[in-house]
Amino acid sequence: MKIVNYVIATAFGAGYAPLAPGTAGSLLCLLIVYFCSPVPFLVYILVLAFLFFLGVYSSTRVEKDFGHDPSIVVIDEVLGMGISLLLLPRNFWLFFIAFLLFRVFDIFKPPPINLSQKLPAGWGIMMDDVIAGLYAFIVVHIIRYFAGI
Repeated sequence: MKIVNYVIATAFGAGYAPLAPGTAGSLLCLLIVYFCSPVPFLVYILVLAFLFFLGVYSSTRVEKDFGHDPSIVVIDEVLGMGISLLLLPRNFWLFFIAFLLFRVFDIFKPPPINLSQKLPAGWGIMMDDVIAGLYAFIVVHIIRYFAGI
């Protein structure tokens, strides 16, 4: 069972990328959503909810072996990126902007993203990326509105 937690937490190994594993996890999600679009809204929401709870569980288990918020855990980036892409049409530029925004919010962690990391174990690991994803979602949809896309 331990290996299953590692496969999930590292997003099928994306977390082992030698440089920027969080970016690798985000890019993996972007590619999956881009090439699997469109997905019915309810299905998309259910997948995000499932990823959240699966991520809390698996990242908590991996954290016990590697310490607080290990860099190999990228299921949180997959979820956050998925939130960033919510309700976007399959458009290269919108996806690219959502990707950049999510990475900026995830790296710089403006409030309350920074505070959410203090939650225990997998909850803190997952919540900071949920909030970063929500920030990116809001900004990309504002951009989309004003650009008329």
